[in-house]
Parts: sequence; C-alpha cells; structure tokens
Amino acid sequence: MPRISRRLFLAGTSALAVTPALAQQRTTTLVVPFPPGGSTDALARMLQANLQDKTGQTVIVENKSGAAGAVGAAQVAKAAPDGKTLLVTFDSHAVIPAILPQPPLDVEKDLVPVLLVGTAPYVLAANADRPFKSIADVIAASKANPGSVKYASVGIGTIGHLAMTLLGKQAGVDITHVPYRGGGPAMNDVIGGHVDLVCGSAALITPHLEGGKVRPILQMGRQRLPAFKDTQTAIEAGFADFEALAWWGVFAPKGTDNASVDAAYHALRDILAEPATSARLRDTQQMTLTLGGPKELDAFFAKQVQVWGKVVRDNNITAS
Repeated sequence: MPRISRRLFLAGTSALAVTPALAQQRTTTLVVPFPPGGSTDALARMLQANLQDKTGQTVIVENKSGAAGAVGAAQVAKAAPDGKTLLVTFDSHAVIPAILPQPPLDVEKDLVPVLLVGTAPYVLAANADRPFKSIADVIAASKANPGSVKYASVGIGTIGHLAMTLLGKQAGVDITHVPYRGGGPAMNDVIGGHVDLVCGSAALITPHLEGGKVRPILQMGRQRLPAFKDTQTAIEAGFADFEALAWWGVFAPKGTDNASVDAAYHALRDILAEPATSARLRDTQQMTLTLGGPKELDAFFAKQVQVWGKVVRDNNITAS
C-alpha cells in the first residue's frame, strides 16, 4: 500500500474541512422572467435584500425576459436542482402552454412549486372623461355600437386581455382590444384619452386614482379591496363565479429535493410574513398575502392553467 505524505494528508483534511463553508457561500439566484421595474421584479429585489441580510450569502436577481416569461422559466428548469436557483414569476406563467405554439418548457412538469406569495384582483378602469361609471355602461355602449369601445392591456395573452375576452363573451358584446408592451404605455394612453379603458392588476391601477385621471368601474376578485371599496366586483355585476387574479409565485427546477424546497419555502415565507414587508406589499401591490406552500401553489396553479388555457383555445388567441 503506498504511503501518503503528511503534506498530502493535511491538504486533504483541509479541503474536507472547508467544503461545508464553501457550500454556505454559494450564490442563490432569483430569476425574474420579465424586465426590471415591474411588480415581480420589485418582489424579487425585496426578497433578495432580506435573504442576504438573514443568511449572509450572496443573492442576485437576474432578469431574463422574453416569450411571455417562458425564456426565464426555461432557464430555471435547466438549472441544477439544488435549491440555489428559483423562479419568481407572475400570473402569465399559467398561460405559457396555451399561448406559445412551441413553449421551451412544460411549466407543470419541468418546475416544482415552492411558494404562492399572494394575489390581487384585476381591475377595469376608464378614462375619467369617458361616460362609463359601471360595466353596465360599457356593455350598453358596446351593444349600441359594436367595437367602438376600446380597452388597453399589457399585451396579447395576458390575464387582463383574457379576462376581458371572457367577460365580453359572457356579456355578448365586442370590446376592442388594444395591446401594449407594459403597464406604463397602456396607462399613458388611457390617461391621454387615446383608449377608453384599461384592464390591469390593482397594483397598476391604484397609483393613478389619486389624480382623478382614471375611474375604476369593475374589480375582478371575489371580495372588494379596501382601495376599491366603492367599485363592484364582476360577481356583483352579474357574472357568476367570475374571477381574474394577478398572482405571484416561486418555483424551483424539477428534481429539487423536498428538503431544499422546504428550506426555500420557509426562508421566503418568513421574510414576507414580517409586518413591515407584508404591509409594503399590501400598499404597493394591493396584494392579499397567501404564503401558501408547495401543495397550495400546485393546486392553485393547475386551476389557473386550466381556466385561462381554455379561454386562449376557445378564442384562437396566439402570441403573435
């Protein structure tokens, strides 16, 4: 048996000794499949700062946008399943399999759920100079002059677009869709009077209420939000069981072991459950925190895929 020199023995034991420390220093990456500046990016950066403070580890946010969020999601799906790469995403994630002809991943099989952060209703708001005070007014105008009423969304195949498609179909009217590349341009054109209405998340609509430039006329959650206490829900307006929610969730690559998923869930949940953090999310995003675990997100996500996928297919909506 060959002898091992003292120098080699010490080098080997030293390497073994530092391995756990090196493991603790590994970088955690939060992938956001959208450009900087949106609500998902803001959420990820909030998590980043708090995770770094609590763990002392390096945490980075990487924005990887494209293909309705599928590019960033696919990147996470291909990452090592070690709990160090997480996808922080938004409601359009559920539309990927229906809206893209050849999606780069299977969102239900290539990722595992970690955390359902929370939800916020979509809201339909009108330019304040338009005569619309309720969804009944919009329906009446659309019946009197089909296609004359125009609404903005943040893009083809987004939940705002799909919700209005479903609502128009149930009401038997044609409301013209005007897609934009983001909430900022959409709101600017509604405020400027180029488009009559906008359907966006409560987070998008709320900052513009104070100036009186837009008027909320319908919210699409099951209960009224405090910020929209005088605005009826779609269910109250006669659309049975109608619900369209913005939501935020965290996923990990397929194959991530249960212990890593559980550790990520508890770390993120504890951050978001802190009073100052949860209050900030309620104020800035009008978010109702869920903080549901993998099982809750799995069930919720499956329903979102089913509901909005059907709207896409029934109405022959494509991303182009």
